[in-house]
Amino acid sequence: MTNLKCSVTNCVYNDSNLCSKHEINVGGEHAKEQSCTCCESFCNCDHAPASAKNVCQTATPQTKIGCEAVNCVYNQNRYCHAEHIDISGNGAGTAEQTECSTFKMK
Repeated sequence: MTNLKCSVTNCVYNDSNLCSKHEINVGGEHAKEQSCTCCESFCNCDHAPASAKNVCQTATPQTKIGCEAVNCVYNQNRYCHAEHIDISGNGAGTAEQTECSTFKMK
C-alpha cells in the first residue's frame, strides 16, 4: 500500500493529515497535470451526513489508492504504486478542489 499524507483538513476522513478511510479513489482519467486530478473520496465536514464517520477506521499512513489518472507514471492497472503521495486542497469545498500533488505525467 501507498503512504498517504493528506492536507485537506476539512475532509471528514482527515485525521492529523492521515486518512481514516483505508481505500480512496483518485480521479482524473484524462489528467495531464496535478490540477486535473482529485480525491473522489473527499467528504466535506460541513456537509457530511452523520453516518459518514461510521466508515472511518483508525488513520494510518498506508492507504490503498484506486487511481483513474491513467497518464500518471505511478498508475498500474488503475491503482497507485507510488511509495508516497500527497493529497492537497486545504479549504476545499468539493472533490474537484482537491488534487493528487504526486501526479507525474508519463
